[in-house]
Amino acid sequence: MKHSATLFDLAPQARAARPLPEPALTYFPDVRSVLSDRDLAAGAAPIPHGAAMVDEPHVPVLLDRCVELLAPALTRRDADGTGATLVDATLGAGGHAERFLTRYPGLHVIGLDRDPDALRIAGDRLAPFGDRFTPVRTRYDGFDLTDVDAFLFDLGVSSMQLDRPERGFSYATDAPLDMRMDTDAGLTAADILNTYEQKQIARVLREYGEERFAGRIAAHIVRRRATTPFTTTGELVELLYQAIPAPARRTGGHPAKRTFQALRIAVNAELDALRLAIPKALRALRPGGRIAVMAYQSLEDRIVKTEFAAATASRSPDGLPVELPGHGPEFVALTRGAERASAEEIDRNPRSAPVRLRALEKVGGQ
Repeated sequence: MKHSATLFDLAPQARAARPLPEPALTYFPDVRSVLSDRDLAAGAAPIPHGAAMVDEPHVPVLLDRCVELLAPALTRRDADGTGATLVDATLGAGGHAERFLTRYPGLHVIGLDRDPDALRIAGDRLAPFGDRFTPVRTRYDGFDLTDVDAFLFDLGVSSMQLDRPERGFSYATDAPLDMRMDTDAGLTAADILNTYEQKQIARVLREYGEERFAGRIAAHIVRRRATTPFTTTGELVELLYQAIPAPARRTGGHPAKRTFQALRIAVNAELDALRLAIPKALRALRPGGRIAVMAYQSLEDRIVKTEFAAATASRSPDGLPVELPGHGPEFVALTRGAERASAEEIDRNPRSAPVRLRALEKVGGQ
């Protein structure tokens, strides 16, 4: 087995961002207590104004169910996972990886993440497991692996990234318009707002944020940047108040949610990476290997659903009355459609509310 990305030196943590300026708070008085897209969708309680941001442990989503789904692939040769490899393609803070490494003392986990802060935190957390854990700094389609026993994808922006406002992912505080998961990447959210043509901006908002006021917002952005370029999230929040009609601002969640999602996806090419990563992971699995993917919004889940449907379809030519020998589906579904978090899990971990979990097994193998 091999991997193409290299290990890395991790960057120091950035300093905290400042609160939103008063004009933005006038437009969005509840913005002080906004958590994240996942929190809001789940109805999570807001953080009180003035509460300090602390590094609390992040609760992995659907942790027990992911272990249950992937365990048969990891324990085929030995009950303790000896000889098996799990690729955690979206390592984040390392919560899922920690459970697997603890549960299966012979297992090797390869953790992929493009975010140096995530890899630093996960590396510290998983250091006690020694060489059974291998961190790799890469986008989740950047691996070059074969004979993998299981893949785990936990898509979207991580809790850790949302909870660090200085990264610019959140509309709750005024921070640089960054939104890069890989802090060494070139394109930022500010670059998009300040350099893309109006039609390009509208397309980004419409396709990646499903924002019905994409054209209006893009027009406001171009007019504003002609005199003052965008530099902070607070400036964008203020503009969104001006661009989105008042009746629409009062329904459908926070008015900035869709625009911030769209910019984040565009900056990080998330959907392009996902379209490449899923087929690549399916090819890399051993016979009998398994893959589990958690998506948090419809654009991600649509891609996963399409790729999984193709993988579980017959390979016989259309129109034949019987399955040709050797042309059956290469994969079988382990979930019936997309599984959702239980009410009990949502109560414990509000960020699990929007999740859609799908899993497959590669046919064959012992």
